Amino acid sequence: MTNSALLYCGVVFIWGSTWFAIRFQVETVAPELSLVYRFGIAAMLLLVWCKIRGLKMPTGLKNHVLCLILGISLFSFNYLFFYLAALKLTTGLLAVIFSTMTVMNILNGAVILRHSLDLRVTLGAVFGLAGICLVFLPELISLDRREGVVSAVLLSILATYLASLGNITSSYNQTSGIDVIPGNALAMLYGTFIMALYSWIAQTSINFDSSFHYIASLLYLSLFGSALAFTWYLTLIGRIGPERAAYATVLMPVVALVISTLFEDYQWSILGAVGVALVITGNIIVLTGQRQLPQHS
Repeated sequence: MTNSALLYCGVVFIWGSTWFAIRFQVETVAPELSLVYRFGIAAMLLLVWCKIRGLKMPTGLKNHVLCLILGISLFSFNYLFFYLAALKLTTGLLAVIFSTMTVMNILNGAVILRHSLDLRVTLGAVFGLAGICLVFLPELISLDRREGVVSAVLLSILATYLASLGNITSSYNQTSGIDVIPGNALAMLYGTFIMALYSWIAQTSINFDSSFHYIASLLYLSLFGSALAFTWYLTLIGRIGPERAAYATVLMPVVALVISTLFEDYQWSILGAVGVALVITGNIIVLTGQRQLPQHS
Protein backbone atom coordinates (compact mmCIF):
# COMPACT_ATOMS: atom_id res chain seq x y z
CA MET A 1 0.00 0.00 0.00
CA THR A 2 1.41 3.39 -0.99
CA ASN A 3 1.97 6.24 1.46
CA SER A 4 -0.89 8.21 -0.12
CA ALA A 5 -3.22 5.23 0.27
CA LEU A 6 -2.34 4.97 3.96
CA LEU A 7 -3.06 8.68 4.42
CA TYR A 8 -6.36 8.26 2.58
CA CYS A 9 -7.45 5.32 4.75
CA GLY A 10 -6.42 7.16 7.90
CA VAL A 11 -8.47 10.23 6.96
CA VAL A 12 -11.53 8.13 6.11
CA PHE A 13 -11.39 6.20 9.39
CA ILE A 14 -10.75 9.21 11.65
CA TRP A 15 -13.25 11.59 10.04
CA GLY A 16 -15.80 8.81 9.73
CA SER A 17 -15.69 8.47 13.51
CA THR A 18 -15.78 12.20 14.29
CA TRP A 19 -19.50 12.47 13.46
CA PHE A 20 -20.19 10.35 16.54
CA ALA A 21 -17.84 12.46 18.70
CA ILE A 22 -19.36 15.79 17.60
CA ARG A 23 -22.63 14.86 19.31
CA PHE A 24 -20.98 15.21 22.72
CA GLN A 25 -19.63 18.68 21.84
CA VAL A 26 -22.94 20.47 21.31
CA GLU A 27 -25.08 19.19 24.18
CA THR A 28 -23.79 21.27 27.11
CA VAL A 29 -21.32 23.81 25.64
CA ALA A 30 -22.06 26.41 22.96
CA PRO A 31 -20.81 25.20 19.55
CA GLU A 32 -18.60 28.27 19.01
CA LEU A 33 -16.96 27.75 22.40
CA SER A 34 -16.35 24.05 21.74
CA LEU A 35 -14.62 25.09 18.51
CA VAL A 36 -12.40 27.55 20.39
CA TYR A 37 -11.30 24.66 22.60
CA ARG A 38 -10.96 22.20 19.71
CA PHE A 39 -8.90 24.28 17.30
CA GLY A 40 -7.02 26.04 20.08
CA ILE A 41 -5.70 22.68 21.30
CA ALA A 42 -5.03 21.49 17.73
CA ALA A 43 -3.16 24.70 16.84
CA MET A 44 -0.98 24.45 19.95
CA LEU A 45 -0.13 20.82 19.16
CA LEU A 46 0.90 21.70 15.61
CA LEU A 47 2.90 24.76 16.73
CA VAL A 48 4.81 22.62 19.23
CA TRP A 49 5.48 20.06 16.49
CA CYS A 50 6.74 22.81 14.16
CA LYS A 51 9.07 24.04 16.92
CA ILE A 52 10.42 20.56 17.64
CA ARG A 53 10.95 19.76 13.96
CA GLY A 54 12.26 23.21 13.08
CA LEU A 55 9.57 23.76 10.44
CA LYS A 56 9.43 27.25 8.97
CA MET A 57 6.22 29.17 9.63
CA PRO A 58 4.58 31.15 6.79
CA THR A 59 5.81 34.74 6.61
CA GLY A 60 4.76 37.79 4.62
CA LEU A 61 1.38 39.46 4.28
CA LYS A 62 0.25 37.34 1.32
CA ASN A 63 0.90 34.05 3.12
CA HIS A 64 -0.83 35.27 6.27
CA VAL A 65 -3.88 36.31 4.23
CA LEU A 66 -3.96 32.88 2.58
CA CYS A 67 -3.78 31.18 5.98
CA LEU A 68 -6.51 33.51 7.27
CA ILE A 69 -8.75 32.49 4.37
CA LEU A 70 -8.01 28.85 5.18
CA GLY A 71 -8.87 29.48 8.82
CA ILE A 72 -12.18 31.14 7.93
CA SER A 73 -13.26 28.49 5.44
CA LEU A 74 -11.92 25.29 7.01
CA PHE A 75 -11.30 25.86 10.73
CA SER A 76 -14.07 28.11 12.00
CA PHE A 77 -17.36 29.04 10.35
CA ASN A 78 -17.80 25.82 8.38
CA TYR A 79 -17.60 23.83 11.60
CA LEU A 80 -19.76 26.32 13.47
CA PHE A 81 -22.50 25.82 10.89
CA PHE A 82 -22.14 22.02 11.12
CA TYR A 83 -22.21 22.07 14.92
CA LEU A 84 -25.36 24.21 14.87
CA ALA A 85 -26.96 21.90 12.30
CA ALA A 86 -26.10 18.89 14.49
CA LEU A 87 -28.61 20.20 17.03
CA LYS A 88 -31.43 19.54 14.53
CA LEU A 89 -30.23 16.91 12.06
CA THR A 90 -29.20 13.28 12.42
CA THR A 91 -25.59 12.24 12.04
CA GLY A 92 -26.43 10.32 8.87
CA LEU A 93 -28.02 13.27 7.12
CA LEU A 94 -25.08 15.52 8.05
CA ALA A 95 -22.73 12.95 6.55
CA VAL A 96 -24.77 12.79 3.33
CA ILE A 97 -24.69 16.57 2.91
CA PHE A 98 -20.96 16.72 3.66
CA SER A 99 -20.25 14.07 1.03
CA THR A 100 -21.46 16.50 -1.66
CA MET A 101 -18.12 18.26 -1.21
CA THR A 102 -16.80 15.83 -3.83
CA VAL A 103 -18.91 17.51 -6.51
CA MET A 104 -18.18 20.98 -5.12
CA ASN A 105 -14.43 20.34 -5.30
CA ILE A 106 -14.70 19.16 -8.89
CA LEU A 107 -16.57 22.33 -9.88
CA ASN A 108 -14.45 24.71 -7.78
CA GLY A 109 -11.27 23.07 -9.02
CA ALA A 110 -12.37 23.67 -12.60
CA VAL A 111 -13.57 27.25 -12.05
CA ILE A 112 -11.03 28.59 -9.54
CA LEU A 113 -7.90 26.51 -10.15
CA ARG A 114 -8.64 25.90 -13.85
CA HIS A 115 -8.23 22.14 -13.46
CA SER A 116 -9.65 20.18 -16.36
CA LEU A 117 -12.74 18.12 -15.56
CA ASP A 118 -11.67 14.50 -15.03
CA LEU A 119 -14.27 12.06 -16.35
CA ARG A 120 -13.16 9.29 -13.97
CA VAL A 121 -13.48 11.53 -10.92
CA THR A 122 -16.86 12.85 -12.04
CA LEU A 123 -18.18 9.34 -12.76
CA GLY A 124 -16.85 8.04 -9.46
CA ALA A 125 -18.49 10.92 -7.60
CA VAL A 126 -21.84 10.10 -9.22
CA PHE A 127 -21.53 6.45 -8.13
CA GLY A 128 -20.50 7.44 -4.63
CA LEU A 129 -23.20 10.04 -4.04
CA ALA A 130 -25.87 7.71 -5.45
CA GLY A 131 -24.67 5.02 -3.05
CA ILE A 132 -24.72 7.34 -0.04
CA CYS A 133 -28.24 8.50 -0.90
CA LEU A 134 -29.39 4.86 -1.04
CA VAL A 135 -27.80 4.12 2.33
CA PHE A 136 -29.49 7.05 4.02
CA LEU A 137 -32.71 7.03 1.97
CA PRO A 138 -34.91 6.26 5.01
CA GLU A 139 -33.53 9.33 6.81
CA LEU A 140 -33.98 11.49 3.71
CA ILE A 141 -37.60 10.33 3.35
CA SER A 142 -38.39 10.88 7.03
CA LEU A 143 -36.99 14.43 7.00
CA ASP A 144 -39.78 16.77 8.04
CA ARG A 145 -40.21 20.51 8.07
CA ARG A 146 -40.36 21.02 11.82
CA GLU A 147 -38.93 24.28 13.12
CA GLY A 148 -35.24 24.67 12.39
CA VAL A 149 -34.77 21.61 10.16
CA VAL A 150 -34.80 23.42 6.80
CA SER A 151 -32.43 26.10 8.08
CA ALA A 152 -30.17 23.37 9.48
CA VAL A 153 -30.02 21.71 6.05
CA LEU A 154 -29.14 25.05 4.43
CA LEU A 155 -26.47 25.67 7.09
CA SER A 156 -24.97 22.25 6.35
CA ILE A 157 -24.84 22.96 2.61
CA LEU A 158 -23.18 26.33 3.27
CA ALA A 159 -20.72 24.66 5.66
CA THR A 160 -19.83 22.09 3.02
CA TYR A 161 -19.25 24.77 0.39
CA LEU A 162 -17.01 26.72 2.78
CA ALA A 163 -15.04 23.53 3.40
CA SER A 164 -14.69 23.05 -0.36
CA LEU A 165 -13.31 26.58 -0.69
CA GLY A 166 -10.89 25.67 2.09
CA ASN A 167 -9.77 22.64 0.08
CA ILE A 168 -9.13 24.82 -2.95
CA THR A 169 -7.28 27.37 -0.80
CA SER A 170 -5.04 24.64 0.63
CA SER A 171 -4.24 23.35 -2.85
CA TYR A 172 -3.27 26.88 -3.93
CA ASN A 173 -1.28 27.46 -0.73
CA GLN A 174 0.82 24.35 -1.28
CA THR A 175 1.70 25.29 -4.84
CA SER A 176 2.57 28.75 -3.48
CA GLY A 177 5.18 27.23 -1.18
CA ILE A 178 3.28 27.07 2.13
CA ASP A 179 4.02 23.76 3.85
CA VAL A 180 1.01 21.81 5.12
CA ILE A 181 1.78 21.55 8.85
CA PRO A 182 2.96 25.15 9.47
CA GLY A 183 0.14 26.43 7.25
CA ASN A 184 -2.42 24.38 9.18
CA ALA A 185 -1.03 25.55 12.52
CA LEU A 186 -1.36 29.20 11.55
CA ALA A 187 -4.78 28.71 9.91
CA MET A 188 -6.11 26.88 12.99
CA LEU A 189 -4.77 29.67 15.18
CA TYR A 190 -6.65 32.19 13.04
CA GLY A 191 -9.74 29.97 13.24
CA THR A 192 -9.48 29.88 17.03
CA PHE A 193 -9.24 33.68 17.25
CA ILE A 194 -12.20 34.05 14.86
CA MET A 195 -14.40 31.76 16.97
CA ALA A 196 -13.27 33.52 20.16
CA LEU A 197 -14.20 36.88 18.61
CA TYR A 198 -17.54 35.48 17.47
CA SER A 199 -18.20 34.16 20.99
CA TRP A 200 -17.45 37.60 22.44
CA ILE A 201 -19.71 39.40 19.94
CA ALA A 202 -22.50 36.85 20.52
CA GLN A 203 -22.00 37.24 24.29
CA THR A 204 -21.65 33.49 24.66
CA SER A 205 -21.52 32.32 28.27
CA ILE A 206 -18.10 30.83 28.94
CA ASN A 207 -18.30 27.35 30.41
CA PHE A 208 -16.62 23.96 30.20
CA ASP A 209 -18.09 20.49 30.57
CA SER A 210 -15.83 18.39 32.80
CA SER A 211 -17.65 15.14 32.00
CA PHE A 212 -15.68 12.22 30.58
CA HIS A 213 -17.69 12.18 27.33
CA TYR A 214 -17.06 15.86 26.61
CA ILE A 215 -13.35 15.86 27.44
CA ALA A 216 -12.67 12.57 25.65
CA SER A 217 -14.51 13.67 22.49
CA LEU A 218 -12.82 17.10 22.61
CA LEU A 219 -9.34 15.57 22.84
CA TYR A 220 -10.16 13.07 20.08
CA LEU A 221 -11.46 15.81 17.79
CA SER A 222 -8.49 18.10 18.57
CA LEU A 223 -5.68 15.57 18.22
CA PHE A 224 -6.98 13.06 15.70
CA GLY A 225 -9.89 14.83 13.98
CA SER A 226 -8.03 18.15 13.53
CA ALA A 227 -4.25 18.15 14.01
CA LEU A 228 -3.64 14.71 12.49
CA ALA A 229 -6.46 14.16 9.99
CA PHE A 230 -6.29 17.64 8.46
CA THR A 231 -2.53 17.30 8.02
CA TRP A 232 -3.03 14.01 6.20
CA TYR A 233 -6.00 15.23 4.17
CA LEU A 234 -4.44 18.48 3.01
CA THR A 235 -1.25 16.58 2.17
CA LEU A 236 -3.41 14.37 -0.05
CA ILE A 237 -4.86 17.45 -1.72
CA GLY A 238 -1.33 18.50 -2.64
CA ARG A 239 -0.55 15.03 -4.01
CA ILE A 240 -3.69 13.89 -5.82
CA GLY A 241 -5.74 17.10 -6.06
CA PRO A 242 -8.84 18.36 -4.23
CA GLU A 243 -11.17 16.46 -6.56
CA ARG A 244 -9.83 12.98 -5.68
CA ALA A 245 -8.98 13.76 -2.07
CA ALA A 246 -12.55 14.91 -1.41
CA TYR A 247 -13.86 11.47 -2.31
CA ALA A 248 -12.84 10.51 1.22
CA THR A 249 -15.95 12.41 2.33
CA VAL A 250 -18.08 9.87 0.45
CA LEU A 251 -16.46 6.96 2.30
CA MET A 252 -16.71 8.63 5.73
CA PRO A 253 -20.46 7.97 6.12
CA VAL A 254 -19.78 4.26 5.59
CA VAL A 255 -17.38 4.30 8.56
CA ALA A 256 -19.99 6.25 10.51
CA LEU A 257 -22.49 3.49 9.69
CA VAL A 258 -20.17 0.80 11.04
CA ILE A 259 -19.76 2.78 14.27
CA SER A 260 -23.52 3.26 14.42
CA THR A 261 -23.97 -0.50 13.98
CA LEU A 262 -21.66 -1.17 16.93
CA PHE A 263 -22.86 1.54 19.31
CA GLU A 264 -26.29 2.73 18.14
CA ASP A 265 -27.88 -0.55 16.96
CA TYR A 266 -28.13 0.54 13.31
CA GLN A 267 -30.02 -2.06 11.24
CA TRP A 268 -28.69 -2.78 7.74
CA SER A 269 -31.01 -3.10 4.75
CA ILE A 270 -30.68 -4.32 1.17
CA LEU A 271 -30.65 -0.71 -0.01
CA GLY A 272 -27.86 0.02 2.45
CA ALA A 273 -25.76 -2.89 1.19
CA VAL A 274 -26.27 -1.86 -2.45
CA GLY A 275 -25.39 1.71 -1.55
CA VAL A 276 -22.12 0.69 0.10
CA ALA A 277 -21.26 -1.39 -2.98
CA LEU A 278 -21.80 1.70 -5.17
CA VAL A 279 -19.59 3.78 -2.86
CA ILE A 280 -16.79 1.22 -3.09
CA THR A 281 -17.16 1.10 -6.89
CA GLY A 282 -16.95 4.87 -7.07
CA ASN A 283 -13.86 4.81 -4.87
CA ILE A 284 -12.11 2.39 -7.22
CA ILE A 285 -12.98 4.58 -10.22
CA VAL A 286 -11.77 7.79 -8.55
CA LEU A 287 -8.48 6.48 -7.18
CA THR A 288 -7.27 4.69 -10.31
CA GLY A 289 -5.55 6.42 -13.18
CA GLN A 290 -4.25 9.37 -11.14
CA ARG A 291 -3.03 12.25 -13.22
CA GLN A 292 -0.23 14.76 -12.70
CA LEU A 293 -1.61 17.90 -11.13
CA PRO A 294 -1.27 21.14 -13.06
CA GLN A 295 0.56 24.01 -11.45
CA HIS A 296 -1.47 27.12 -10.66
CA SER A 297 -0.64 30.27 -12.49
